[in-house]
Amino acid sequence: MTRTHSYQHYRPALAGLAGMLLLPGVANAVEGGHPQDFTGHWASWLAVGLFVLAYSFVIAEEALHMRKSKPTMVAAGLIWAIVALVYAASGDTHSAEIAVKHNLEEFGELFLFLLAAMTYINTMDERGVFEALRVWLVTRGFSLRQIFWITGLLAFLISPVADNLTTALLMSTVAMAVGGNNHRFVTVACINIVVAANAGGAFSPFGDITTLMVWQKGIVQFQDFFSLFIPSVVNWLVPAIILGLTVPGIAPEASNDRAELQYGAWVVVGLFILTITMAVSAHNFLHLPPVLGMMTGLGFLKLYGYYLKRRSSSVFATPAESLGSNNLDIEKQPVHSGQAEFNIFKSLERAEWDTLMFFYGIILCVGGLGALGYLAVGSELMYGDLGATQANILVGVLSAIIDNIPVMFAVLAMQPSMDAGQWLLVTLTAGVGGSLLSIGSAAGVAVMGQARGIYTFFSHLKWSWAIALGYAASIWVHFLVNAKLFTGT
Repeated sequence: MTRTHSYQHYRPALAGLAGMLLLPGVANAVEGGHPQDFTGHWASWLAVGLFVLAYSFVIAEEALHMRKSKPTMVAAGLIWAIVALVYAASGDTHSAEIAVKHNLEEFGELFLFLLAAMTYINTMDERGVFEALRVWLVTRGFSLRQIFWITGLLAFLISPVADNLTTALLMSTVAMAVGGNNHRFVTVACINIVVAANAGGAFSPFGDITTLMVWQKGIVQFQDFFSLFIPSVVNWLVPAIILGLTVPGIAPEASNDRAELQYGAWVVVGLFILTITMAVSAHNFLHLPPVLGMMTGLGFLKLYGYYLKRRSSSVFATPAESLGSNNLDIEKQPVHSGQAEFNIFKSLERAEWDTLMFFYGIILCVGGLGALGYLAVGSELMYGDLGATQANILVGVLSAIIDNIPVMFAVLAMQPSMDAGQWLLVTLTAGVGGSLLSIGSAAGVAVMGQARGIYTFFSHLKWSWAIALGYAASIWVHFLVNAKLFTGT
């Protein structure tokens, strides 16, 4: 008897053991891998408790100094163990496996997409693109009021391409360099930057994880995201105008900082634009996952990295070294003193691995709760009882408290029946709702770390009322300018 046949032989016994452990209260499963309603079972309550406990550790990350990926990854494994046992106890030994593989497929696409994007961003950083922009801004002699508006505008315009986290970190560095000891200005400028980065990321699939998930799911087409441009502008401008009234027009002390672009910097920028174009084309014209375009572009970057490494080796090597070098080991050769080293794998290493693993934990945690029936119940409570508009507005508020990634993934897993206008509404609210609190978005959390002790939770909370006005205004403008997208479903 083969190992497979032996396992098949013991399956009924394993299911019976699971039933003894988990009964009473297990609902009957339906064939085909569809989620069942196990929400009344004590084991499902345990799964919810595990998720709440894990997310409590995530919220307390700054205080505990423990990376947020650790508790969510452990919780994901335990929750899916509960899911498997509950389903097995009902006689279904297949649905849990099908469901978790679906979640892993979704994570795999997101992981590779973000890995490619992060590598490009890190490479541009290594080539000095962002530092050159920072130095240019701080040496122009702009007044504080001009810096306030310039950093906000650039955060809004760069985040759709470079993502809101990277953009917010870059612009907050500029604000801190210009503001110096003027903590009041730095605080207001950082709030403006966080709001602008989140608003800019809301109208582009590349600007935020939530918009990327919606796009990869195929619910909203690439070009349709730009219907949110005007509402996103309003979301930023309303609080920016209010905050800008507090910024004086005085000029800060002049800076003599200098920055030099590394060789190939603009080629890397061009390759990144090409990569984005390939990702969009793969999705729109070839009907393939956009991650294929991103990974192909990453391959182009790796090839160009080989050229940069070969060039630097030939430029800095002595004639004797050049004659004795092994071309096949070019990427393993030592770097000479003073050489501007480039190694594509260094850029890969600098990817936000904790964030990527956090996404794994969150996607599997939420997926596991969905397999137990909680997302179906949540969908009925929110979209059935409240209605799509109220539910989607609530999603934005929840994203400020919980984080927009698990909230949006839960909505996508629920798959409520909504028209294009409502799907764009929830994309908008999930993207900009995190601005209501400093902990509501990755951009806000990152800037709090960057401007520690200056831009804080409470300094942001002081202006939450102004941000809420922008949030409400952007929703109203969305209904106004995109009225044709609402069909009443």
